[in-house]
Amino acid sequence: MARRQAKRLSLSEYLDGIRAGNRMMLSKAITLVESRLASDRKLANELIEACLPFTGQSYRLGITGVPGVGKSTLIDTFGFRLAEQGHKVAVLAIDPSSQLSKGSILGDKTRMHQLAHHPAAYVRPSPTAGSLGGVARQTRETLLLCEAAGYDTIIVETVGVGQSETAVHGMVDFFLLLALPNAGDDLQGIKKGVMEMADALLINKADGPFLPKARQAKANYSQAMRLFPQKESNWKPQIHLVSALENTGLDQVQQMLETYRSSMEQNGFWQKRRSQQAQQWMYDAIRQGLEDQFFNHPAIRERLVELQQLVLEQKRAPIQVAEELLQAWRDQ
Repeated sequence: MARRQAKRLSLSEYLDGIRAGNRMMLSKAITLVESRLASDRKLANELIEACLPFTGQSYRLGITGVPGVGKSTLIDTFGFRLAEQGHKVAVLAIDPSSQLSKGSILGDKTRMHQLAHHPAAYVRPSPTAGSLGGVARQTRETLLLCEAAGYDTIIVETVGVGQSETAVHGMVDFFLLLALPNAGDDLQGIKKGVMEMADALLINKADGPFLPKARQAKANYSQAMRLFPQKESNWKPQIHLVSALENTGLDQVQQMLETYRSSMEQNGFWQKRRSQQAQQWMYDAIRQGLEDQFFNHPAIRERLVELQQLVLEQKRAPIQVAEELLQAWRDQ
């Protein structure tokens, strides 16, 4: 027996479901914006446009750190704390996609057990789909959908320390960097650029026998961060010791976040940053659109296979082949 084709939902059905706080409808809407089908992209763009009047009020928090630093555990503990206080918390956990199979693990729900089962929380693991730096291509759209659904705290968790941090930094209000207690002279290999972007640094797992090392790490990081230029916001990045396991230090983190928002709203930087993010989103969308048009053009797809093989055989220079393909695209 042939499978019955699923009924295509209308714009109003998506919007009404999202505004009503229907998590199943929200999930369907996120799947829609993640789709690469042209018909889905058209509807997805219309949906984002319709959601805009209901967005902009949440606290957008980016969290990053080296693998094994405990990002998921901290988000689970801190997010659950916020949910218990009456907040609606959405977590957008970016999962790395394999460049070979294009598959991803999507396992963050299992690492955020208590938060994923809280009625006031929504955890959405999203595959990177090969996008630059491991950031899911439609993270911005997903963030806005969650805001329209009434989530007042949106946490974006990145894969790790790398190029993805620049992209996430460009879509959040507060950028939080997690570090381990055993910081050495190399500061765990964390790139200076990532530390400069951070609005705060949390030294996680500061408990038990690791507490003395965590205190020493705080001193090391404090010394390093004094060398960084002053932020445009005039905010001085803070460093705190926390333990997701023992649930310590989170009072100070929450107070810091509230102080930051109040200060930035008073000095005008909060709205300025939001405006900058919207502009950056527009330019990113233009670049992505041009790239999609280029690689999906029939004439380019046909010639790309042939010319790519010549590059692999070192019979043609990559830069010359690239220019030839771009010229062929411009001539269409």
